[in-house]
Amino acid sequence: MFDPVPRPASGLAVRCSRALFSPWSRLSLLLVLLASAAVTVLLFEPQRLLSAGWPPQVSGFSAVALFAVAYGVCTAAFVPRPILNLAAGALFGSQAGLVAAVGGTVLGAGIAFGLGRLLGQDALRPLLRGRLLTAADGQLSRHGFRSMLAIRLFPGVPFAAANYCAAVSRMGWAPFLLATGIGSVPNTAAYVVAGSSAGSPTSPGFLVAMGFIVLSGLAAAVVGWRRRHRLRSA
Repeated sequence: MFDPVPRPASGLAVRCSRALFSPWSRLSLLLVLLASAAVTVLLFEPQRLLSAGWPPQVSGFSAVALFAVAYGVCTAAFVPRPILNLAAGALFGSQAGLVAAVGGTVLGAGIAFGLGRLLGQDALRPLLRGRLLTAADGQLSRHGFRSMLAIRLFPGVPFAAANYCAAVSRMGWAPFLLATGIGSVPNTAAYVVAGSSAGSPTSPGFLVAMGFIVLSGLAAAVVGWRRRHRLRSA
């Protein structure tokens, strides 16, 4: 008796599997996830739950850690970080609030970076044409830590946009997360201090924090304007 000859895999099954795991299919999945997250934020407004101290039965370090996790998920779903930073300061004070906010910032950036790298990079990299896109991609790929640190220190680029742009580039995980953690501290601290002292808007801490927020915004506008012209001439 001869052993049965194994049949080749079905051509239709192979084509379906290739289509399912193709770069464009993964990019479509990423777009669906992002759209679903944005709709969820608009409908349920999870930032209100965080600002109210949810869940109320948790306190101490557990509350700070849980807030950081929820913060990270919310930022990945496009909840504005200033709102969450103010809530962190109001709920936990300046020190613990800063720890929760920075931890949540790094976590949210890591979630967005991972989704963009896994689902979007292969489809979007061939589309990087034009001087501005090519120059920005080269800057992020070759000088990842320095470029991301500057983006985080001068918050002119939206948080989510910076995450996904970095994911499409060839920047590594370690430079991205380290630059995010270090560069987010000053601006995050200003919002957290403002939130912790919001009950006394004439206090020195609140006035200094608001002054820093305004000055950093102006500096970001100037740096962004100069960077745009420099990229055009690159």
